[in-house]
Amino acid sequence: MTMVSPEANQALNVKDIVKKATELNDFGHLLAHVPYAKFIGMQVARFGDELVFQLPKKDENIGNPTLPAIHGGVIAGFMEMSAIVQLMVFMQTTKVPKIVDFSIDYLRAGHHRDSFAECKITRQGRRVANVNINCWQTNRKALIATARAHFLIE
Repeated sequence: MTMVSPEANQALNVKDIVKKATELNDFGHLLAHVPYAKFIGMQVARFGDELVFQLPKKDENIGNPTLPAIHGGVIAGFMEMSAIVQLMVFMQTTKVPKIVDFSIDYLRAGHHRDSFAECKITRQGRRVANVNINCWQTNRKALIATARAHFLIE
């Protein structure tokens, strides 16, 4: 009888979760396994070969009640999580990619309304992947933030 290590079992589960989400075209199942994604209310929809991520309007995500505006950390977390899911889905990963670095530029206030993100994998090597992330609210051309991230993939 062979024993499966917890790491191998976890890798198998990640692969199965991503595969199921992709086959069903329902990424809610994948996001349901990510506590932070559930906390901020993150959603994702697939349009052909593209994923569009949504951060719904949610009072708990407000950082500046005077404007009101979404907390910058929520925006950054949403964008980082979007890039991770993008890599997991299009690379059919067996493990969650590990963040190496993340650089964000806040371009304008993220007002208290739905926000969206789109990711582009700009380079995928054997060990490292680079992703650009754009976040907007009412107009794709009026970005509220843009980011670049590097991930260790195995």
